[in-house]
Amino acid sequence: MSNGTPLGDFLRARREALKPHDVGLPEYGRRRVPGLRREEVALLAGVSSDYYIRLEQGRESSPSAQVVEAVALALKLDAEAADHLNRLCLNASQRPRHWGEAEVSQQLLQLMDGWEHTPAFVVGPALDIMACNSLATALHSGFDRFDNLARMVFVDPAGREFYQEWERAAHSCVAEIRAAYGHDPESARIAEVVAELSDRREEFAALWKMHEVKSKSQEGKHLKHPEVGDLNIKFAAFTVNGAPHQQLIVYQAEPAGPTATAFETLRAMAVEPKQARAAEPQQAQAAAPVADLAGKEQ
Repeated sequence: MSNGTPLGDFLRARREALKPHDVGLPEYGRRRVPGLRREEVALLAGVSSDYYIRLEQGRESSPSAQVVEAVALALKLDAEAADHLNRLCLNASQRPRHWGEAEVSQQLLQLMDGWEHTPAFVVGPALDIMACNSLATALHSGFDRFDNLARMVFVDPAGREFYQEWERAAHSCVAEIRAAYGHDPESARIAEVVAELSDRREEFAALWKMHEVKSKSQEGKHLKHPEVGDLNIKFAAFTVNGAPHQQLIVYQAEPAGPTATAFETLRAMAVEPKQARAAEPQQAQAAAPVADLAGKEQ
């Protein structure tokens, strides 16, 4: 993903995103580099210029908690970005184990299947769709595959129509993957998704280099389904107990509103194919795994 270190890349990106006036420093003449100089960050953090330069160059990988806090303040990081910085300062032995992929529990699958009026799905660290209920499938039926949210936003032509606030969705996807990357910089799956999307879409590559960090939370979305039209939804994201790398995403509509009516239409559309299949001879079918990004797009 980079020739530098995760810590150094993050510090450099956040330093370059600041202007002197953002941190109360005077600005004289034309600057040869974007943002703050390394020496200015060192001054604000109360460390030597040589020490800060070693941090960015990867020659100092275990700063003290006091230094990390001082650098976070100097770079005006919010709480989530500061937590991300702290995680990047951990060595491999300090990171939580078993962060990789795991199957979605049967109990969670049954819970989602019972939500007939609520789209729900589970995503992994690289925003792969690990499981979903029938209404979530119907909601995303305009995409060629409901397999990875980042691919759907950046690569699938349906993404720019479905996500009415596309730029917001794009920033959100990249910032969420960046947050997951902070937990597991060695993740092969995150590296695969980032490399593929960076190669295919310049917008993704540019956003990835910004090192913005934001996990899923609770907010609204404006979507547009090709068959039922505009949808104004609220959503919430929940970390799955026993599988902290998984997130349960739940979409909700205002009761008795237009979006709730649209959800009912989608539910009916999802039920009809099931009824048709039930009338046919039963055949054993293996569940297809989520398709990999690489080499699957036209």
